[in-house]
Amino acid sequence: MPFMFDMGYIYFVLPAFIFAMIAQGMVSRRFRKYSKVNNYRGMSGEQAAQEVLRANGVYNVRIERVSGHLTDHFDPKSNVIRLSSGVHDSVSIAAVGIAAHEAGHAVQYAQNYAPMRIRHAIIPMTQVGSTLSMPLILIGFFFNSQLGQTLFLAGIVLFGAVALFQLVTLPVEFNASNRAMRTLEEIRLLDTDELRGAKKVLSAAALTYVAALATSVAELLRLILLFNGRSRDE
Repeated sequence: MPFMFDMGYIYFVLPAFIFAMIAQGMVSRRFRKYSKVNNYRGMSGEQAAQEVLRANGVYNVRIERVSGHLTDHFDPKSNVIRLSSGVHDSVSIAAVGIAAHEAGHAVQYAQNYAPMRIRHAIIPMTQVGSTLSMPLILIGFFFNSQLGQTLFLAGIVLFGAVALFQLVTLPVEFNASNRAMRTLEEIRLLDTDELRGAKKVLSAAALTYVAALATSVAELLRLILLFNGRSRDE
């Protein structure tokens, strides 16, 4: 990208990128640490997810094992919780925390938690934005005309949809973790020290979503500055 190292990149995007790397490193460290500590009940991630669902009156959600590392997610279209093998079968504190978090998403969906529904509804718009925004911006950048400006602006608007998705994601992720931790404590699946460890894992994971939002907003600000600079030049 010809404007990759403009001042907006240095002032906005680079710090956000560094923050994202720090957050990702924290997740990896805490997952490694607490994946080596088994919970006293010997409960697997799959069993923990089932218990969280049951405690919240949700019975129609399947739990499946998927390949990959930390590929755990809840699919609202299929109403399925997919847990990576390192979480699905593991009896570690980290596995229980992550599985409970995904079960928290399933509970959100079952109880019509508004931010969850909003996030799901804007996914198509986000997919369009992530696919078309940068091509439009690049094309617009190379055309010094009204058409170029229009394409550039359209790309910024589409990229804004990506930032909006990241913004809506924050309350969804934090709420899922809160639901998970509250349920684990209420039904006493983990003792006090184990709850503390699970919370550290989920807190680090939540920080990656904060970093993702910061990165998107930083890039959006940079693009707006570039657009305004081009407008003044013309």
